[in-house]
Amino acid sequence: MKRVAIFPGSFDPFTNGHLDVVLRGSKMFDEIVIAIGNNSSKQRYIPVEKMVDIIGEVFKDKPNITARSYKGLTAEFAREVNATFLLRGLRNTTDFEYENTIAQANRHINKELETVFLITSPALAAISSTIIREIHRFGGNVDEFIPFQISAIGDIPAQ
Repeated sequence: MKRVAIFPGSFDPFTNGHLDVVLRGSKMFDEIVIAIGNNSSKQRYIPVEKMVDIIGEVFKDKPNITARSYKGLTAEFAREVNATFLLRGLRNTTDFEYENTIAQANRHINKELETVFLITSPALAAISSTIIREIHRFGGNVDEFIPFQISAIGDIPAQ
């Protein structure tokens, strides 16, 4: 049986920390679907469709890693793509508390879905999408934090 995992998140933007989790997870799973949640009530910095394209380009040489957007419950999307694993990265104990609660709720909704946590590599633990957005928004260079050129995004709001 094929071991399919989803790696859900907003990925606004996709960071080197996310990249690290996906690459390490790809050694454990036959296929990983990077699942970009599409929350219409949340204002994104980078449009979902653009992030799907960028992530697709990052993994263009890895056919077992794809990116898709989705709406609704993560546990239901897992069923849709035949994933029985949910991959998550943990930077610290605060992440664990939050992710543990979500993992239990997902398991309640989809009994076949097992959450697998990977501890973030220490050199990448301080990276967050929020921090990257703030640095970029105020004109800072974010190239060392993301696995793509920020210019690939096109027009995004910088102040």
